[in-house]
Amino acid sequence: MNSVKKQKKATVDQSSCVACGCCIKVCPMHAIEIMRGVMAQINQDKCVGCGKCEKECPASIITVQEVGA
Repeated sequence: MNSVKKQKKATVDQSSCVACGCCIKVCPMHAIEIMRGVMAQINQDKCVGCGKCEKECPASIITVQEVGA
């Protein structure tokens, strides 16, 4: 039986992000930054895939998905 747990990570549809900052306020890992004042970017090294940003995003452009093997 394989007990390897798949890791989850958040991604942003940067073409639709309006840089409202809602995701930054709820990220417990401080993994999100507003880049060039126009879009959110998620630092994948810090993201733990908790999904708080996905739930908070008013534009629904953040998704959390399983990554890796």
